[in-house]
Amino acid sequence: MGWAALSELVPLYPLYALLFLDTGLSGGQISALFAVWSVTSFVTEVPAGALADRWSRRGVVVLAGVLQAAGFAVWTAAPQAWAFAVGFVLWGVAGALVSGATEALVYDGLAAVGASDSYARINGWMTSAELVVQVPTAFAASALFALGGYPLVGWASAAVCLAAAALALRFPEARRTADDAERGSLRQGVVEALRSPALRVLVLAVALIGGLDAVEEYFPVLAGDWGVPTTAVPFAVLVIALAGAAGAALGGIAGRMPGGALLGLLVAAAGCLAVAAVWARPAALGAVAVFYALYLAVLVVAEARLQDGIASAHRATITSVAGLGIEVAALLVFAAWALAGPVAVAVLVLAVVPVVRVGLRTRELDVRPEEPERRPAERG
Repeated sequence: MGWAALSELVPLYPLYALLFLDTGLSGGQISALFAVWSVTSFVTEVPAGALADRWSRRGVVVLAGVLQAAGFAVWTAAPQAWAFAVGFVLWGVAGALVSGATEALVYDGLAAVGASDSYARINGWMTSAELVVQVPTAFAASALFALGGYPLVGWASAAVCLAAAALALRFPEARRTADDAERGSLRQGVVEALRSPALRVLVLAVALIGGLDAVEEYFPVLAGDWGVPTTAVPFAVLVIALAGAAGAALGGIAGRMPGGALLGLLVAAAGCLAVAAVWARPAALGAVAVFYALYLAVLVVAEARLQDGIASAHRATITSVAGLGIEVAALLVFAAWALAGPVAVAVLVLAVVPVVRVGLRTRELDVRPEEPERRPAERG
């Protein structure tokens, strides 16, 4: 949890869009940079998981911190469009590296000491820490900018990323055999994720639920559209984030609930979002906060069920396949919002319930590679 909080305590996070604007970039140029970031993450997501399985999950997490620090250093040393593009490529690769490797590293570390049942609780607290840390990050960004402008914010952000990488060196990593490393290939991991019908549905469920988190990007838009003063929008969004942190922290408790109750939470979340969309007043953000809390509790459980369902050397690769699915599913959220705003997103939440129903009932799956058929020795 300490690593999860430190890795998000990056002062540039609340300010990098302003850095681009103050450097003189146009809206189109900023959108192009975001596209570079997104495409890089998309292309490297699954190969990064395969690298973690074949080499070292801990090593990949450490490398991710170093690459992200390098990206911010490039931004700070040469605040120009080309440098921002290079930084986003480095950041995109770093995000892909840490995506599947972190879950695999934590789960296998718990499994090694017979505590895999604690994964939902630990994962929930990690997600909660990543949200709660937005509060000190905002204050740190403001203070550093006042003292030294964007250069101080940038170098401090690079230092934080390196500190997170150093902290990741302390992660325990389960001993891996030569056979594990040999089996940790990109092709084998993807085949496993797609071959087993039960695991395939579970990966799809996690992808669909995880993709719904893209709605977070629209929370400031809702606040502004519903009459919240511009100066109060950051605080309104922070309240929603803290509600989500509380929901994620309760993921361990939610993980002990029967499947029907979990589906009820997801349906209730959709209902809260729909009510908020119809109400459309500043107070309706309270219903959005409840939606986000319920949603993140279910997401934490889904991620834990996925880890429970993987019993092979390709844990990081399979998790990265789900991560790639999340990126694709997020496009559905963007399309739904463009079509009819939060009401359409609420309908989308309900639409994924049937897949989630099948996926969440899967706890223990044997997805180890099948043994090759043994043929009788030919006689000469």
